[in-house]
Amino acid sequence: MSKFIPAPIAHLSDRFFYRANIRLKLFYAMLALIVALIAAINGAGHYIFTRDFLGYLNDQAQQRMEDMVPRVEQAYRENGSWDFIRDNPRAWFELMKPALLEHNGAAPGPTFTPSDLTGATLRFSLLDANRKLVIGYPGIGPDARLRPLMQDDAIVGWIAQTPFENVIGAIDLRFQQRQFLAQLVIAAVAIMLAAFMVVRISGLLLKPLTRVARATHRLAGGDYATRVEVQSGDEVGRLAQDFNQLAVTLERNEKLRREFMADVSHELRTPLGILNGQLEALEDGVLQPDAQTLRSLKSEVGHLNKLVGDLYDLSLADAGALTYRKTDIDLAPLLRDTVRNYEERFRKRGLDIVAHLPESMPLHADGARLQQLLNNLFENSLRYTDPGGRLELHGSLQQQQWQLLLDDSAPGVDAPALTRLFERFFRVEASRNRASGGAGLGLAICRRIVEAHQGVIGAAASPLGGLRVTVTLPAGLPVRGGRHE
Repeated sequence: MSKFIPAPIAHLSDRFFYRANIRLKLFYAMLALIVALIAAINGAGHYIFTRDFLGYLNDQAQQRMEDMVPRVEQAYRENGSWDFIRDNPRAWFELMKPALLEHNGAAPGPTFTPSDLTGATLRFSLLDANRKLVIGYPGIGPDARLRPLMQDDAIVGWIAQTPFENVIGAIDLRFQQRQFLAQLVIAAVAIMLAAFMVVRISGLLLKPLTRVARATHRLAGGDYATRVEVQSGDEVGRLAQDFNQLAVTLERNEKLRREFMADVSHELRTPLGILNGQLEALEDGVLQPDAQTLRSLKSEVGHLNKLVGDLYDLSLADAGALTYRKTDIDLAPLLRDTVRNYEERFRKRGLDIVAHLPESMPLHADGARLQQLLNNLFENSLRYTDPGGRLELHGSLQQQQWQLLLDDSAPGVDAPALTRLFERFFRVEASRNRASGGAGLGLAICRRIVEAHQGVIGAAASPLGGLRVTVTLPAGLPVRGGRHE
């Protein structure tokens, strides 16, 4: 467009179009379509008229000229020159009359060539051997069709046929004017019809889009409860469904964000409050800096360190930046070492650990992260299993995958809570005190670690009356040459 229109004008027209509302754009599109259709119909009509229709008329005239050539040559032989026909229109028209055709055995009686309804005879001219006009149409042009007249192998004259389009100038001009006026009327009616259709149809098409646009503004303003009614199954209906799904996701994320901030602030406030109170008591002389007080302070600092470390690990996992140094390891010794490390702590709480493991469990994994996974799972059972219970650990190979089952005894977990155990800060009992419960981040970290190893972790009710945690990890060694972190 900029090749034919100055750049500033082209720029302004582009800005005007792109800033126009959809209704105006729809009107412009329909108007352009109508103009293109009218132009195409015009061009096709002109092509058909000039090539096909006029060509047909000229071919008919050519055939009539061929039919009269023998009669004109015969008349020349009988008279010896063209003087008999010069300035004798009657003789000329006699020669141009349709000839009697030979009977071909169909129906009896004479048969004539079709009558001339195109005015071809009025466009014929008779010329002498030097191409000088003898009689007939005088306006012979350079594009006239010439047919030689022969006498004893010598050219004695010519018959010229002037094309049909050369003799209809005034008539053609009037015809074109009438056609142009008719096209203007058709175009005006089409534009009014297009405007009417745009007004009627655009309301139906744009109404659901307008609803989505208004809902989007409310959603952007923080109203996450906004929903759009789905009234159709077309693209606009699917857009409304996607908008509703987006609103649900944003509402859930906002709720999780608020819960996360509340949980983090609560988890940080409690140990900080304890530390502040104990330090003030030490400062006022209420507490003595003995071994018990120092152990209490150290315990609260350790709790803070673990909470901050877990939060840091979760943030790295969410960002995909938690590093994994995977190597070929054997999981069985790692499990046995973990059992030995926790046996004493389980015994002090009156709990037993029973392990049923194969001799070897080779896989490709990050041993440190798997140790973190096992520590969190063992800590979870240690905190929430009633004294006198036990933890059973089973390892087996299932369809080229190592399956770990950790079953502990009562208390169990209600079915609705099982699906939320791996959410951050979720605890089955919101009132659980810090002496037995953690911050609710351990199982969330476990899920991130298992998923990073292309595994699956899930929770279900245990046959022992408590919780069953199932961990599935790919067995064997990975394909050599693959990418490892």
